[in-house]
Amino acid sequence: MIFNSYTYLLIFLPLALLGFWLIARHGLRAGFGWLVVMSLVFYGWWNPDASKAWSPLYLSLIIGSCVANYFFGRYISGHKQTPVGKKILTVGVVANLGLLGYYKYAGFLVGLFKAATGSSVAVPEIVLPLAISFFTFLQIAYLVDAYRGETEEYHFTDYLLFVTFFPHLIAGPLVHHREMLPQFTKETWRNHRWTNLSVGLTTLVLGLFKKVVIADNAATIANAIFTLAAKGDRPVTVLEGWAAATTFAIQLYFDFSGYSDMAIGSARLFGIRFPLNFHSPYKAVSVVDFWRRWHMTLSRFLRDYLYIPLGGNRKGKARRYVNLMLTMILGGIWHGAGFAFLLWGFLHGLYLCINHGWAAFRKKRNLAPLPKPLAIGLTFLAVLIAWVPFKAGSFEHGADGSTAKALAATKNILGAMFGFHGFHGWPDNSAYVAKYSHSFRACLWLLVAWFVPNTQEFLRRYAPALDVGTFDGNRIGPRRWWQWRPTGLWFAFTLILLIITLAQFDKVSEFIYFQF
Repeated sequence: MIFNSYTYLLIFLPLALLGFWLIARHGLRAGFGWLVVMSLVFYGWWNPDASKAWSPLYLSLIIGSCVANYFFGRYISGHKQTPVGKKILTVGVVANLGLLGYYKYAGFLVGLFKAATGSSVAVPEIVLPLAISFFTFLQIAYLVDAYRGETEEYHFTDYLLFVTFFPHLIAGPLVHHREMLPQFTKETWRNHRWTNLSVGLTTLVLGLFKKVVIADNAATIANAIFTLAAKGDRPVTVLEGWAAATTFAIQLYFDFSGYSDMAIGSARLFGIRFPLNFHSPYKAVSVVDFWRRWHMTLSRFLRDYLYIPLGGNRKGKARRYVNLMLTMILGGIWHGAGFAFLLWGFLHGLYLCINHGWAAFRKKRNLAPLPKPLAIGLTFLAVLIAWVPFKAGSFEHGADGSTAKALAATKNILGAMFGFHGFHGWPDNSAYVAKYSHSFRACLWLLVAWFVPNTQEFLRRYAPALDVGTFDGNRIGPRRWWQWRPTGLWFAFTLILLIITLAQFDKVSEFIYFQF
């Protein structure tokens, strides 16, 4: 089940909310039990092959993972900072990574083995279970923190809801037990219920608008030109190359921003606040700043459970750059088992090394920072170049996918962008795969990303997410005319956005991060 579907919006979400309100009045634990059941229904709705009968296999997988990790965590918590606890932690982490590795990387590794040895070894078809990367990382963090002595003796229902709570289950944010479980022990749903309802619905509608009206329309252009580049039927022109990269950057931005809003809005209906996961990353003044704003909870996980354990910046400059590169390459591979995602991770690792090197050089020479517009432009250009292999990674998977297609798409788009195919403009009417006028209008949405306040700024007086004040632009301050408030005028504004969205609600498309 996906957020941008009639089933979710008109049936599942109202039923989950109404049931919770009615049941929680008689017992909070029973209300949480209802949410666990509904979250498992939400997850179990997914069927990897609609032509075949539904199977409980994947539902059993997530339940089994939760049960095993809960008891691993309980045992480790009782033996924290001991050799026995460390051994059990190792077993738990290896088991989690082994499960993730089998489903996500076994096919890719066997393909590499066959290519290197000429072997004809075969593996059965492996279907990637929905959200396995997210619920695996969530629970690895829980086990590590249990060993560090940073967890409590949580009730099993609370733990199960922490992992499976449907607004974050499929594609994050990667919530932390310290953020979520304390909220489950308080009757937060009773406090400011109508404010939570209005803030949650507004955030939900904003996310739906971003996904349906902006991201899905940009996708048609990006998909058409990238498909042309992957097939290689003709050279991609310089304008097509830039249009492909830019429209995909817009698609991904509003797709993920829209998903994050819908997740935060859905949770807020139940009085639950999620951590901030997306904060205008195209306004970043450096790549370091970009990763503070893009998929913020994944960045936090990679920092706390990979970069710092590798040594972080504690073992000298050279080791710091190695750790940065390893962290980003592994982050790239987390997004997908393929060379295109590896290249994307490598590029961002390289960017971060250059960023830190430049910051050290500038500090040593006492140089002034770049003007903000120039810094934003250079950062966006670097990110835009790296999005090309990220998008091309989709051609490396599936029945017809191959590494050759992914690398061809990457090479052809980047080659076109930098004039290696010549400096031809838009192709004539007999050869184009996307209209120039449509592409130009789609690219204008970039101005919204740069100049329009984001959801957290728009709703900042009602704290739509946890820790929104960590960015200066999100602090309360004086009320601005464009900031939302629960009035009839803003209700009308939200209703107009919803009507515009429903007018284009003729297709159901998955969010990009669902595939990870």
